[in-house]
Amino acid sequence: MKQIYFIINPKAKNGYCLNVWKKVETKLMEDKIPYLAFFTEYPGHAIKLASQIAANNHEQKVIIAVGGDGTISEVVNGIVEYNNITLGFVPGGSGNDFSRGFQIPSDPEESLSVILRLIKKESAIIDIGKVTMKDESQHYFINNMGAGFDALISYEVNHSKVKAWLNKLSLGRLVYVYFLLKKLFSYKCTTIDLSIDGSRHILEQTWFVTVSNQPFYGGGMMIAPDAVTDDGLLDITVVHSLSKLKLLLVFISVFWGKHVKFKEVKTFRGRMVSIQSSSFLYVHADGEDIGYTPLNIHVQTKTLKVLTRVGSMRETVLK
Repeated sequence: MKQIYFIINPKAKNGYCLNVWKKVETKLMEDKIPYLAFFTEYPGHAIKLASQIAANNHEQKVIIAVGGDGTISEVVNGIVEYNNITLGFVPGGSGNDFSRGFQIPSDPEESLSVILRLIKKESAIIDIGKVTMKDESQHYFINNMGAGFDALISYEVNHSKVKAWLNKLSLGRLVYVYFLLKKLFSYKCTTIDLSIDGSRHILEQTWFVTVSNQPFYGGGMMIAPDAVTDDGLLDITVVHSLSKLKLLLVFISVFWGKHVKFKEVKTFRGRMVSIQSSSFLYVHADGEDIGYTPLNIHVQTKTLKVLTRVGSMRETVLK
């Protein structure tokens, strides 16, 4: 079996992730599975840890992130330049959209059992997205990125004590609803200049643009119901020119992927995306703040090996 490394974020879900890790650790010891474990100590630490593990030698290894989507996003950014790493995930955060999209169980022991079985099989190879900011800094995402209202919500969530309070009550996913309602009536829409594979779209009164590699974001919202992680394309969703009250209807319907039926929701697919705006907009990648518009996005085809129960991404979406 390949050498297994765990990168654990002890602060994920207000410290609940430590309980997740204890269950995983107990099962590893019971099954006598050899492993090495590292704990993150500050934001961005998982990038450094993952990069160091990958660079240590050229042997094939498995890195399993234990935490939330932010943790796995950091690991992705740490291993993207290496081809000797297979990525796994034990969900221990609030949203866990990666595990939802890649069909990894939420229960710690069950997710570990699935991962240990998948290690013995051939790994799936998926696409990821690369965001290049105005200052030429680059950020990679495995789930999605967004600019506008959804990125503002992510920013507020990441800088609020409300999330920790709701996590204590096991209601962490409601934090997105809380800040959406809080910011809805004060948010000012803007004009977006969107370019997709050279085709230009000017969209006025835009709430947000989301570029997706898989269907889920924001703790279970199916923002891009047709997104497939191995098709060489990114799915773009734009919400514009609708009232604040109607946005609430769109928000409710997004959990079932029905928002795409609204005429104010535009969907596109492409390999290269450019987003410019009439005013600076917050930008997130996998729910983490990365700066402001303008920016460019490119799909990185067949870049990352992952442990997933989704045999054929395309067939699963069609079903």
